[in-house]
Amino acid sequence: MPTLPQGSYENYTFTGDVIAVAICIVIGILINTSYVNRTKAFRIFQTIIVSTVTASVVNIIYHILINEFLSVSIAWIYILRVVYQMCLFDILFLFALYITEVSGMPHNKARSVAISATVLFGLIIAADITLSVLGYGFRVTADGITADRTNIYILGYLIFILFLIILMARVHHLIYRRVMFGLYGTMVLSVLIRMGQMFFKMSSLTTVTFVLPVIGMMYIMHSNPYDVKIGALDTRAMENMVREMFAKKEDFIFLSLYMPDFDVEGKEFPDEIRAATRKFVVKYFRAGILFQIGPGHMVLTAPKRSNKNYEDRIKKILFAFDEQYEMMRYPYKIVIGESIEDISRKNEYVSLIDSIEDSIIFNTVHRVNKEDIDRFNREEYIIKELMDIHKKRDFNDPRVLVYCQPVFNIKTEEFDTAEALMRLYLDDTGLIDPYEFIPVAEENGFIHTLTEIILNKTCKELKSLDADGYRITRVSVNVAASELKDKGFCIDIKRIIKDNGISGDKVAIELTESGNEEDFIIMKEKIDELKELGIKFYLDDFGTGYSNMQRIMELPFDIIKFDRSLVIASGAGERSEKIVENLANMFKDMKYSILYEGVEDSEDEKRCRGMSASYLQGFKYSRPVPIERLREFLQKAE
Repeated sequence: MPTLPQGSYENYTFTGDVIAVAICIVIGILINTSYVNRTKAFRIFQTIIVSTVTASVVNIIYHILINEFLSVSIAWIYILRVVYQMCLFDILFLFALYITEVSGMPHNKARSVAISATVLFGLIIAADITLSVLGYGFRVTADGITADRTNIYILGYLIFILFLIILMARVHHLIYRRVMFGLYGTMVLSVLIRMGQMFFKMSSLTTVTFVLPVIGMMYIMHSNPYDVKIGALDTRAMENMVREMFAKKEDFIFLSLYMPDFDVEGKEFPDEIRAATRKFVVKYFRAGILFQIGPGHMVLTAPKRSNKNYEDRIKKILFAFDEQYEMMRYPYKIVIGESIEDISRKNEYVSLIDSIEDSIIFNTVHRVNKEDIDRFNREEYIIKELMDIHKKRDFNDPRVLVYCQPVFNIKTEEFDTAEALMRLYLDDTGLIDPYEFIPVAEENGFIHTLTEIILNKTCKELKSLDADGYRITRVSVNVAASELKDKGFCIDIKRIIKDNGISGDKVAIELTESGNEEDFIIMKEKIDELKELGIKFYLDDFGTGYSNMQRIMELPFDIIKFDRSLVIASGAGERSEKIVENLANMFKDMKYSILYEGVEDSEDEKRCRGMSASYLQGFKYSRPVPIERLREFLQKAE
């Protein structure tokens, strides 16, 4: 931007540029003394700050030289003006690169934007220099008055702003809406100030208008959310701290405090906890930093080199915490540990702490040990493999195995149905039981993919058994209630059955009752839709936890599976047996079939036969075996 659109330099004061430099210095101090993620976008941001400071300094020198016009070479004035304009256009150019980076724009498109911005930058500067040389642009008269006949810089400024607006419009779907509004807002304010300055024939605030978007970028993109009430940074800041400590090869200690009473979004710690926490951080550790990694969850870290006698410090802080606990009596879990190279490399301390807290009881202090690390690494490995299975969605994935437990049909006195069970086999761990990986799969949204794989492999085996002449009525597959919420659930089930060329009545689905009204409605809709294909439905685990008889009767189940706990209860005495028997008789009268699972010996079998049993399942007959071995229990059709 020229010093004046037309007229003299007297309308300029140094105040604007001095303020711009001061703001940039403050921003530089803040971002270099906080744990900001040093990404490519951050490096571009740093370069924008440098260009802004350079522009301000050059503009100040330029106006000083104009005041000394008679004692300096006029060439320096022209050079400094060009350098000043180049710095300002460089800021706009870098802003374009910044938008492509934070939006995650594909590399080829980002490259096109960079080339376009470079060409635009070069054309504007070249046009300005050419017009000045030809006498149609900026010039300094013999008496020291500056003038600009064409004002090509203002035109270039507006063109570049239009370029940025179009660019942001193209990437608006790639950036969080509030962030986009923040970027637009600071840009609009800058343009308005710039236009107002032109109207009043001023030039002092030119560089300041370029600083405003920088402030917005820092606050929106690179600030560390800081809870002033408790004095804590957030999870992202903790991850950045770990990254920096690992890069510097510095060890640190950490103390995690979890208080479930405050593990509710929006619920804040009471004032006495805030005061005590701030006191602990300042009093007991040098260079300690507090992070709030979730509601009711704080982590204190401190470098080991600054706290050589840290064990004594830990004892003191735990003693002080015990005194505080006696007054408040909130349940808690405390985890204490030192930095671990492998965990630092992967930056997984939050996940490690969560894993350990899941394994310890409340009101205990736990020291991180090798067993914790081994278990955590195993869990992370399983999650990684499940993620890969989910991503590839190969319905024949060899890592997912189908085991079966044959079911004894009392009416036919033979095994003609079975339950399919998931197993996972991974190279580094071998065979993994369902209790270890199914909760993880459900929590991370991988469970439906596993169900599809199990169903596909089960259908393949059913087709093979039919082709070989074995009598097999159906095989049931367990389905998590969460899967039913997927709009494509029924489509996926139908497609797999159809692709394998088997009848729908060869498949059964086992569901566990839910106490949630929404789950109940969805479950009923999905059952009704799939029953049209001939699929049978089992109510699994009846007798454990929640049981709403009215809802059970409203759902069109075919078979009620009495849990092992009811089988055990029926053997506790005549009264208990009568209760279970009456329940079974009630369901039988309503045309449900009864399957007892967990039948382990002849006594269990005899009792269940006398309690309206239609099917029996348990270790008495067989433990779960690979589905390929199911034919060992089946009879061939005559």
